[in-house]
Amino acid sequence: MSDGDEAERKMRFVYQLRTRGVTDLRVLDAMEGIDRGLFVRGQFADRAYEDTPLPIPCGQTISQPSVVGLMTQALEVGPRDTVLEVGTGSGYQAAVLSGLCRRVYTVDRHRRLVQEAEAIFRGLGLHNIIAQVADGSRGLPDQAPFDRILVTAAAEDPPGPLLAQLKIGGIMVVPVGQSDAVQTLIRVTRTEVGFDYDELRQVRFVPLVEGLGQT
Repeated sequence: MSDGDEAERKMRFVYQLRTRGVTDLRVLDAMEGIDRGLFVRGQFADRAYEDTPLPIPCGQTISQPSVVGLMTQALEVGPRDTVLEVGTGSGYQAAVLSGLCRRVYTVDRHRRLVQEAEAIFRGLGLHNIIAQVADGSRGLPDQAPFDRILVTAAAEDPPGPLLAQLKIGGIMVVPVGQSDAVQTLIRVTRTEVGFDYDELRQVRFVPLVEGLGQT
């Protein structure tokens, strides 16, 4: 791809994000700087820049770019923040977050996904991402509390262990719902006296599963 074609592709990609509600300039810059094509392999590689979720190994998906942008925007990440991402998947969301904060901890129950994402992070020189194989429903208590928590799988309710690992004033963005068909993206803000909940939009994510995967 020529430099001109690359620039045009990026321009179309950012325009697509803007038309779907991603307006935060820091988020747009971060997403423009991370090539989604690096995270989509095999038969779906030619669709990497479409605004659509795509299958990845271990029965998981890479979220559509506009949803990645809207979730990141809702998280209101600051440059000094430490972020926990539950559900590494392809690694794309963590890579976007890495350009916005001080450190990203990302966990996934599938070892293969963590290893493949780590290889991409190394190739891109994203040294502020720490990826681990872990049960994401339990968070990372050893590294808590976190300024921000992003969950990329749907739970029936915001998981209690994750809420407990959020700093006062911290924000968690999580899809909740009891079926694949009806899920709502929720923003949770921890206050001195409890939690405030805001419903953002309807979404569809794979379920948040306890325990470690077989691969």
